[in-house]
Amino acid sequence: MFDLTGETAIVTGGARGLGRAMADGLAERGASVALFDVIDGTEACEQIAGACGVQARFYEVDVTDEARIEEAVGQVVEDFGPIDILLNNAGIYYPTPVVETSREDWQRILDVDLNGYFLMAKYVIPRMPDGGRIINIASIAGHSAFEQSAAYCVAKGGVIELTKSLAYEFGDRGIRVNAICPGTFTTDMTAEMLEGTEFIATIKREIPLNRPGRPEELKGLAIYLASDASSYMTGSIIDIDGGWTCHV
Repeated sequence: MFDLTGETAIVTGGARGLGRAMADGLAERGASVALFDVIDGTEACEQIAGACGVQARFYEVDVTDEARIEEAVGQVVEDFGPIDILLNNAGIYYPTPVVETSREDWQRILDVDLNGYFLMAKYVIPRMPDGGRIINIASIAGHSAFEQSAAYCVAKGGVIELTKSLAYEFGDRGIRVNAICPGTFTTDMTAEMLEGTEFIATIKREIPLNRPGRPEELKGLAIYLASDASSYMTGSIIDIDGGWTCHV
């Protein structure tokens, strides 16, 4: 039920962090993986292929570059065949008060964290067989406001609505589209924030499990949504946050 042998997955932002962990999970279940990232993922692919015995290739892709996305998706089809799984994960985040946020920074966050998901879906879905799966990484910030994070919250809220819209539009093809909303996880992007004593105090106060998540703790949910185990699930938005949002 959780077997992905013979399937092909694209993972954006897959060279490190949450994307890398989920790419590892899909590969462990037998999927070949194509990592899209602006960071060199060559070594990551070598490690995945060596550990899991699957094909893994890196494609340098900026998800704000529509022409490059179209080109790279076409190359994946040539290299692997049809794309069965798209895991949209690429994202950026830098907390800034609204009145100090430049138009350029606002647009950059929306372009990476929301528009990139749309562009990937636009070019992957025509190359996806009926029954394909899309997993969008949103955030609990998509449905709960966070301080100094307006652009990020807006982008992730948009990802949640994009997920529902795609699920509705392509359900007749059996393409299932679901979103994962992580809370705080330990990644390069959150490292500086997690070093702050004030934020650590917030975690201990607000998260019932009293700690941030570990990237590998996303593997099981990603595998579930990518596999036949979730065959009657689409348009769903799933929090994985240590219990943070169960009381706010």
